[in-house]
This record gives sequence, C-alpha cells and structure tokens, in this order.
Amino acid sequence: MNIKRVIIAGTMIVVITFGNSALADSIASASPVAKWSYTGVSEKDDLLEALNQSSDEELYESLYEGKSLYDITTDQGGDIAKVIQLQTTQLIEQLDNRLRSGSISAEQYTTYKEEVQEIVEQSVFSSFG
Repeated sequence: MNIKRVIIAGTMIVVITFGNSALADSIASASPVAKWSYTGVSEKDDLLEALNQSSDEELYESLYEGKSLYDITTDQGGDIAKVIQLQTTQLIEQLDNRLRSGSISAEQYTTYKEEVQEIVEQSVFSSFG
C-alpha cells in the first residue's frame, strides 16, 4: 500500500475518532482542534482509555511529536488491540452512515469496508512526524 495513502488514512482515522467522541451530537463534522479547545467534555473517551492517556492534549502532543498510536499505547501501557478495534468500528459506522445518506454506493461501501482493518492497522503503527 502507498505510504501517502496510509498517512492520509491515518489522519482521517484520528480526525474521525476525535470528531465523534465528544462533539458528535452538536457538530456534524467536528475537528480535533474544536474538541481540544472545548473545556466542558465530561464523557468517557474510549480512545483515550484504550491509549491510557489522561487528556486530549496529552494525546495531541504525543502525535505532534511524531509518535505512532502504537508507540503511545505501549509507552503508556494501553491496549493496542482495543485501539484497533475501536477505530475499525468507528470507521465502519462512518461508512454505514455514508451509505445510508447516499454519499457512497453499495459497491464503494463494500470496497472501503474490506480495506478498513488493514488501513487502521497500518495507521496505528505509522508515525506521522
């Protein structure tokens, strides 16, 4: 798989994960920056829990330093299998929503869904620094 595709997919995964975890009810396509600047987040964040990170800011700094999600997880004693499962589930939910809304065809849905696991695994082990 092309490294550019892995980087793009990894970035999308991070944005989708952050966008959905805190502001999905109020903002349709939240960016990570919006969530990080939002101080009233009180719900449990499954990704932060799996990564064993205490805050979005801590995760953001680690990603900014060029660490991969795998590096962050192993450094903090998190659960890498849970990170992969969580991101895979969230991407499939996004695909389900896109299929229901008509923004992708059934053929595209099937093709994308077959690639989700591989894309997530590659992005988890890739650093973006």
